[in-house]
Amino acid sequence: MVMMVSLMVTAVIVLIPFLLAAARHMVLRTGRPKWVRRVLAARAKEGADGAGVTVTDELLSFLNPGKRVQIERRQEERLVRHDVQDGAPRRVGVDLDRGTAVIRPGGDRG
Repeated sequence: MVMMVSLMVTAVIVLIPFLLAAARHMVLRTGRPKWVRRVLAARAKEGADGAGVTVTDELLSFLNPGKRVQIERRQEERLVRHDVQDGAPRRVGVDLDRGTAVIRPGGDRG
């Protein structure tokens, strides 16, 4: 009996956020119903993960220690500031004062 209850609790903890995340994804992708899409779009934070992603990542990191490194790296990427002026010169630039556009050949820097 205890095992059955613990299995049900685990299923609820994992499945409900997963199903909510899937429903959210479908609403944002299809745009229907429109009022739900507006509410979800207004609540969405730039770069934030939903509950389903968080639960799935934590479960996978429990089973695979390499996933924990990936989650921590993703969190670090959100915190690091990325400036265009850092590093090599830009490949594409528009100077509105002079009325010129610059496009430099180069490979994809990934």
